[in-house]
Amino acid sequence: MLLANIAKKLNLKPINEIDTNIEVTSGYASDLLSDVLAKAKNGAIWVTNQKHINVIGVAVMLNLAAVVIAGGIEPEPSTATKAKVENVPLYTTDMSMYELVGKLHELGVH
Repeated sequence: MLLANIAKKLNLKPINEIDTNIEVTSGYASDLLSDVLAKAKNGAIWVTNQKHINVIGVAVMLNLAAVVIAGGIEPEPSTATKAKVENVPLYTTDMSMYELVGKLHELGVH
């Protein structure tokens, strides 16, 4: 499924204006960066509550499709800047991680 379709259906708030015609191949949810590095797959949409700049570094290393910061948490300004520089789609949502992951699963993201 295309990231643009996911973002629209789930009303995700974009932090940057990166091309969203990206195929999302899977999903992953975790706040532990080492866990994401070890288990998330290239092309995944990553759901987290972390807002610091290191999430973008992880997204770049794994070639993730996007990062979504859940729970109404806003990214730090440096995180938003780094996401734009590194061309990583970054979103926020007021949904909890739990709720968002359920909705992603309903859309067919596994």
